Amino acid sequence: MSKQMKLWLGAALLSAWTLGAQPAVSDAAKVTADTVVATVNGTAITIGHMVVLREKLPAEYQNLAPDVLFKGILDQLVQQTALSQSVEANLTKRNTLSLENDRREYLAGTAVDGVASAAVTEAALQALYEARFAQAAPATEYLASHIIVATEAEAIALKAEIDGGADFAGIAKAKSTDGAAASGGDLGWFGPGMMVKEFEEAVVKMKPGEVAGPLQTQFGWHLVKLMDTRSAAAPTLDAVRDELVSELQQKAVEAHIAELTAAATIARSETGIDPAILTDQTLLGN
Repeated sequence: MSKQMKLWLGAALLSAWTLGAQPAVSDAAKVTADTVVATVNGTAITIGHMVVLREKLPAEYQNLAPDVLFKGILDQLVQQTALSQSVEANLTKRNTLSLENDRREYLAGTAVDGVASAAVTEAALQALYEARFAQAAPATEYLASHIIVATEAEAIALKAEIDGGADFAGIAKAKSTDGAAASGGDLGWFGPGMMVKEFEEAVVKMKPGEVAGPLQTQFGWHLVKLMDTRSAAAPTLDAVRDELVSELQQKAVEAHIAELTAAATIARSETGIDPAILTDQTLLGN
């Protein structure tokens, strides 16, 4: 909902609250989405219109008293209808094209929502989980500490101190330039893909207790101490549910779009049109 619409609805609801809203009493059993609650120059406003608008209200309006909300929504729809009628006969080219784009976007979104929703079932989630995690070899996780400094020369000098018996954690606290310095350079446990490439490539070749470096990453020059390794247990389905849901939905939507476009008769004629034409606002007139 746009800022203007929020302000508008807020004003309508404030008016309803101040004046007291008393919608007509009706037999609820006979009310349908097509029940007309107002007309503006012959254009009907229905209960269905009001229900749809209420669904899109910001959270701060959802819990207002029903009578206040009813009158506020109805007032807004009446005003919108009158305003839209006042310009409908004089729509510009820009207005017409914007309405067509808005309708296209809404319908496309409705199609995507339907496909995405249908794609997610417990059976599909379980199958994807098993394919992704249940049969996969356990990943290795690493517990490491590091020291990061600005220059290779400084890193070499610190490595010499450590090789000579200096405490890695003590040097990290005194010399390292990142946030892990306060904890002696401790980076905690991490798995594949969680560190930058150069750092991960060094760690996977190390043995617990070993210190490697200097190695350079985009962040500076590192000395790395591998503390321990462990096999990472596969995550539970619930732990990765959101990730799997997104993957199922993405694949389903992509497949559906590919199927629709393959079956459609599409004729493209953009060849020879300068892409810069999109910046020419004069094409739309006033």
